[in-house]
Amino acid sequence: MSRLSLSAALRQGLIAGTLGLALLGPAQADEPLDVVTSFSILDDMVSTIGGDHVAVTSLVGPNGDAHAFSPKPSDAQSLAKADLVVVNGLQFEGWIDRLIEASGYQGDVVVASRGIQPLAFDGHHDEEVADHDADHDHGDADHDHDHDHDHGDADHDHGDADHDHDHDHGDTDHDHAEAGHHHHGNLDPHAWQDLRNGEQYARNIRDGLIKVDPSHADDYRRNAERYIEQMKVLDTETRERLAKIPEADRLIITSHDAFGYFAHAYGLKLLAPVGLNTLAEPSASDMAELIQQIEHNHAKALFLENMSNPALVQQLHQETGIAIGGTLYADALTPDGEGSTYLGMFRHNVDTLVDALEGGH
Repeated sequence: MSRLSLSAALRQGLIAGTLGLALLGPAQADEPLDVVTSFSILDDMVSTIGGDHVAVTSLVGPNGDAHAFSPKPSDAQSLAKADLVVVNGLQFEGWIDRLIEASGYQGDVVVASRGIQPLAFDGHHDEEVADHDADHDHGDADHDHDHDHDHGDADHDHGDADHDHDHDHGDTDHDHAEAGHHHHGNLDPHAWQDLRNGEQYARNIRDGLIKVDPSHADDYRRNAERYIEQMKVLDTETRERLAKIPEADRLIITSHDAFGYFAHAYGLKLLAPVGLNTLAEPSASDMAELIQQIEHNHAKALFLENMSNPALVQQLHQETGIAIGGTLYADALTPDGEGSTYLGMFRHNVDTLVDALEGGH
């Protein structure tokens, strides 16, 4: 090849490369947000509200137990490149503080439960709602990032509009967490088990997405509005169906205490062999007391959970002769099927409970 033709070829290559970069720029600018969520239920919520504008990574995947989760180096890498992080809060993720610190992530952290009135937990659910400030104790991370979440366009129906969130996450449970294990203190973190709380989760997620990606704000609002309406419809249906069950039959026994919000919202009574943490082991006296309660209350069914060891429920079944009414989805979605979405999970739980409590088993 002559020197002239080689020079021409280089120029053409340079022009082509420059053109390629120019074409790549807008595509990169419109790439989906990289959002990391702490567990699978938040993954589905963010995906539903974010649509094509988000690419979501869940630290704890389907059928995973956030109580027993131990972060890996790859999890820190996922956080390091994230545009947004979404956590449950209420001390659910005892490992999140250290993980965020290790990753060097400096962006916004959406605490999905923010603005929700949490339930107190003292070893038994007594249906009392904690008198708790919405700006306190909802986060697990003590990030020193002054996240100024002003959420100025929120349509918060729960009276928490226009929060000036400076996520100081002051109620970290570092001192309680070891090797991925965690304790929830005196609060129940499973707030998503009440659909009206689910609506607030959706609002918080919507506002977080709008803050980091205002160019798609209309889409986020529209998706959240549709999602919240679906929650309202299912909430009404759930109340109507469970109201038809005689009060004496509204007792549910599950592996761990993940359904306190569900019981509180929909008029059920809850018993569980272990408390809020799936890693806890009930003592012999605790089991004996629980068996007495079950027999005294003439419970109709026991329920397994998709992410918990079934051994305790199986033991209760053998000790009491009470039927196992099915599997409920507590802290995790399933990889596929009806339990693979938040609304599908909720509908499955309602169907399973109604079937068992009405005497279908």
